[in-house]
Amino acid sequence: MLELVAHRGYARRFPENTLAALEGAVAAGARYIEVDVQMTRDGVPVLFHDRDCRRLCGVEGAIADYDLAAVATFSVSWPEAAVASRPVVPVARVAELAAFLASHPALTVFVEIKREAARRFGPGRVVRAVHDILKPVLAQTVLISFSRPVLVAARALWPAIGLVTKRYRDFRVSDRAALAPEYHFCDVDGLPRRGLLGHEGSTLVVYEVDDAPHTRALQARGVRFIETFAFAELAQALEGRGP
Repeated sequence: MLELVAHRGYARRFPENTLAALEGAVAAGARYIEVDVQMTRDGVPVLFHDRDCRRLCGVEGAIADYDLAAVATFSVSWPEAAVASRPVVPVARVAELAAFLASHPALTVFVEIKREAARRFGPGRVVRAVHDILKPVLAQTVLISFSRPVLVAARALWPAIGLVTKRYRDFRVSDRAALAPEYHFCDVDGLPRRGLLGHEGSTLVVYEVDDAPHTRALQARGVRFIETFAFAELAQALEGRGP
């Protein structure tokens, strides 16, 4: 069965990585969502993707350059395809994600700790901070990252982890032996051009795909999980209700 993962929530229509994007994804039928985590200067985990705040919040500097009080005043920009009504949407804290998960027990969220946070604060500190907040809903989460040190720190704490790579070949045998990641997130542009896809003992998730023909082609090659910004649009197209 093919599963769609709402990339940063329903990011095609709502400000990415916000509660509005999470709510929009669930309303559209998402069972799986991916979010990104960084930390504020005072060590509070928040949902945020970019290395700097310019694109999403219109301010200079990284999210880690600001304490939570300052970040709480930021508003996250709406995508071009958003609805006409665009209220102010704040940066979400991981604590709010935990509360959201508690109210949606059937939902699974892939929580990506960004390398920027690990480099700035240390992988162990970031992993522990996120774990302590998500502990009541930990079974509903999968900790993922490009950073292998992050995954090493998370392996003993999370029931499931996932390695994120740009290229399919970067998921090496050594990763499976040392980390035993249950998931491999791979950029669609980094896949081999032909042949079956997937690794024994790990579930492949391919990002970023937003059209039905490409999704069906990947499904035919053995892919079960597709990550997309356009969750509802892709779901409708796969059901024959859209382009």
